[in-house]
Amino acid sequence: MDIEQDQLFAEPITAQTQTPGVYEPLAARMRPRNFDEFVGQRHLTAPGAAFRIAAEAGKLGSVVLWGPPGVGKTTLAEIVAKESNMNFERVSATSAGVADLRKVIDSAKKNLQRGNRTLLFIDEIHRFNKSQQDAILPVVENGTVTLVGATTENPSFEVNSALLSRSRVFVLNALTDEEIASVIDSAITDRERGVFTEHNGDPTNPLSLTPNLSVADDAKKALINLSNGDARSALNMLELSVSVAEAKDLPARVGEVPRRGDGGASVNLHITREIVESAVQRRTALYDKGGEMHFDLISALHKSVRGSDPDATLYWLARMLEGGEDPLYLARRLVRMAVEDVGMADPQALPIAIAAQQAMHFMGMPEGALALAQCAVYMATAPKSNSLYTAYGAAQSDVEETRNDPVPIHLRNAPTKLMKNLGYGKEYKYAHDYEEGVVEQQNLPDAIAGRTYFKPTKRGYEKTIAERLEKWRAILSGRKSED
Repeated sequence: MDIEQDQLFAEPITAQTQTPGVYEPLAARMRPRNFDEFVGQRHLTAPGAAFRIAAEAGKLGSVVLWGPPGVGKTTLAEIVAKESNMNFERVSATSAGVADLRKVIDSAKKNLQRGNRTLLFIDEIHRFNKSQQDAILPVVENGTVTLVGATTENPSFEVNSALLSRSRVFVLNALTDEEIASVIDSAITDRERGVFTEHNGDPTNPLSLTPNLSVADDAKKALINLSNGDARSALNMLELSVSVAEAKDLPARVGEVPRRGDGGASVNLHITREIVESAVQRRTALYDKGGEMHFDLISALHKSVRGSDPDATLYWLARMLEGGEDPLYLARRLVRMAVEDVGMADPQALPIAIAAQQAMHFMGMPEGALALAQCAVYMATAPKSNSLYTAYGAAQSDVEETRNDPVPIHLRNAPTKLMKNLGYGKEYKYAHDYEEGVVEQQNLPDAIAGRTYFKPTKRGYEKTIAERLEKWRAILSGRKSED
């Protein structure tokens, strides 16, 4: 096994295994060590929760943990292994192959012969292909390993159905603002593993001072807001903000400042909102262009347009654009909305959507975002009708489900003498020769003659169309009565 593979199956770095004198990120140091320290996911970790009871009894079985980043999937797997007294093996689906999995499985079999069970944690299990998932299926089924898979994607779509049927899926939620606040508070006050610790690297580091740290209320709110419910992100931002405050407030020459052993001198560090914003720069958009969130957000955008809510429309559009979505994909979706949900109630929606697509193609981002926003708001505030969408679906259904009869002979073109002799175009009624340009004539095949597909609403321009059709029917009805 090469160096990367050795690292792949190495024991996870924790506060207990960290080599003294080697820097360890705050998020790693603050990793919960048991269910009681775990913040969030109380439906799984609270005393009396079925998940916790099963884990503590060593009877949890194989599970898939599904949730957004930074909510504790890896930590929960480590705690389950510890509470169940199992060996913990971790692999990452982004780098492990079938051969790597087999090596772990062989080790698990040997451990089982010695009476030791193995918890196999597969991070980002949704990235395993079918052959990799099939490789672990037999050992999951016969109990050689207890599988804990972690995924940010919907396992219904991304995990092999055979493997999924042998596992239980538990959903983890983004942490609430109150839970993120608790994580931040713990990192500030915990002198063993928090922001300021004795084992945090180079002894000449200014953080070896005994600090008095305070965080302004608006700075804390900024950290909470920017974290998007991700505890790891909150801790990383806090640590970075402390580093910025340290650079601003501590003496330039560290050697001039007494150490802890030199009388316990202290220094005051104050984290302001400005420091947080300077450190973080901007929110990391929680968006995956190829994952379930992509489909969730485009669904929200489409339904906001359909629901005539311009404010929600702008929000979801901005979420996708700022998250890095292809703007031309959004332009295509807006064209779809124009014909599906606005339709004939406002025929101008389609050319406006095409114009927005052309504007985006011409200008690019960020200027083109306004063209998409203008189009989206126009459609959100336009009258809505799906009558065209429904009508086309009904016609499409008849095409698929009924026999495709020939075109009625009077509607056929007759460019040759033979065709004329066969009656092509005979008795065709030229609409312009009749009042209002309306003529009674069968234009559908006999099998579906009389079908009505398009049924305009009374909304927007379709009201005008409906009135026009009623007028034409009255004209045709009058001609029939005269006949």
